Amino acid sequence: MSRLNRCFNISDLKKKAKANLPASMYHYMAGGADDEWSLKRNISAFNDYQLMPNQLNDVSSVDISTNVLGCDLKMPFFLAPTGMSRLFHHDKEFAAAKAAESKGTLYSLSTMATTSMEDISKAINSDRMFQIYIFKDRELTREYVKRAKTAGYKALCLTVDTAIAGNRERDHYYGMSMPPKFTMKSMFSYMTHWKWAFNLLRNADFKLANVSHREDSLSQGPMSLIQYVNSQFDASVTWDDVAWLCEQWDGPFVIKGSQSVFDAKKIIEVGASAMMVSNHGGRQLDCSPAPIDCITPIRDEVGDSLELILDGGISRGTDIIKALAAGANACSIGRPYLYGLAAGGQKGVEKAIDILSSEVERTTALLGCKNIGEISREHLIHLNNY
Repeated sequence: MSRLNRCFNISDLKKKAKANLPASMYHYMAGGADDEWSLKRNISAFNDYQLMPNQLNDVSSVDISTNVLGCDLKMPFFLAPTGMSRLFHHDKEFAAAKAAESKGTLYSLSTMATTSMEDISKAINSDRMFQIYIFKDRELTREYVKRAKTAGYKALCLTVDTAIAGNRERDHYYGMSMPPKFTMKSMFSYMTHWKWAFNLLRNADFKLANVSHREDSLSQGPMSLIQYVNSQFDASVTWDDVAWLCEQWDGPFVIKGSQSVFDAKKIIEVGASAMMVSNHGGRQLDCSPAPIDCITPIRDEVGDSLELILDGGISRGTDIIKALAAGANACSIGRPYLYGLAAGGQKGVEKAIDILSSEVERTTALLGCKNIGEISREHLIHLNNY
């Protein structure tokens, strides 16, 4: 824990994660598609916006709590669905879920998790969301909805930007496969990260826990994520399928992976309640716009008829405040908490949440706002308009 105390920002946790992980695992986490233009732009686009404070307001007490997806959160961000946490720490999704519960925010479990949705529900009592895909096997998709209801998940999130897998070239360069495989190419990196390797050998049962009972492709041997996605996900999915899935779910329903005004209108039409504005962390279509640049046009078009969640590029609390000022209801974080997970398990995830929440609270006060509800468009200035 003492080493985590020397982590003062998300960048510090990223450095610690890189030191703790074999190269293939770290670059799978940190990498993007093609030339990684979108990956870099997701982060740099926040620098195109300035924050304009209003002074001499009573900010002796600042409230950063909010309600999104029907959940009361102590902060305006939550943990995004991310696959295969076992790659980064042996406590896998349990560590992240327990950290989210301890800090009063929402945890999102991915279909591609290495822990089942039922086991997460046994581990935590707080609100949680399940992320789903529409598989070629529609009965598998229907089964997930039923299981999520039975296990008490508050919201359902459908990812729609993975018709086929993005071209993640780092995975090829560094020999990423699932489950992890000891090869001549990877051996040195594994040996120099002996704690990670020891925990993998101690618990070598690597599986996609929500999928393996029906289609355990990993049992046939290591494969790339691209191979898995292209073999299992349905590229023929349309808005009719989304409407069908929405009818199956009785509760907050989120569409993740759309960025356009056109898609926002369709999301309202099919009956979803929220849109997670995301380009999959720059891991799918390279040269897609940064989420922060998409929020205001969508908000101007849909008004208050849709909750907007920004997903992608967040590395500071100021980024979260900029997203709120642009029109987002909340943000979701992926890599920031995964860096914490790799850096120190549950304590590392808690550290990431603490860093961002303290930055959000401080920035809110410095803007002259008593709560995040007071943050508005007037606090945000694009550099081109200054």
